[in-house]
Amino acid sequence: MTTFLLSVHVLVAIIAIGPVTVAASMYAPAVRAALRDPGDVRTAGVVGTLHRICNVYAAIGITVPIFGFATAASMDVLGDPWLVTSIILTGLAAVLLAAVVLPWQRQLLEEITPGGATVPAGAGHANPAAVAARTKRLAMTTGMFSLLWAVVTVLMIARPGSTTGA
Repeated sequence: MTTFLLSVHVLVAIIAIGPVTVAASMYAPAVRAALRDPGDVRTAGVVGTLHRICNVYAAIGITVPIFGFATAASMDVLGDPWLVTSIILTGLAAVLLAAVVLPWQRQLLEEITPGGATVPAGAGHANPAAVAARTKRLAMTTGMFSLLWAVVTVLMIARPGSTTGA
């Protein structure tokens, strides 16, 4: 059973967390492109698509810790420091994504596409300087989100101090 749970945990992490991390890291450059070419509806469409990818895969990603806890329980490692650290970092990454990254993405999307319509970027009431500043903050926050996942991944592989031998 442990092998099954671990396999599902790793597969869902790759399939769900990977796309969120990549799409989130592409978001700020896509917003910048939309601001540079306000007449191109496609650039605003890319921003909207990246936001949808982040939302959908973030929802799917909720299953990663569920299978992670089940796997850890079956391996009897729930109290191991490497796992506790991973759980804390995963929680921080989840909060950062849900409370900061996704709302800021939505806010920027509304700025470059007022009313959520496929309006050319820059049309409407967007203040390009303010949007650029928020885009920079989003890029830094997304970088922290990605770094948290990288550290969790390394902890899951290296498992410092583990005595399970696996």
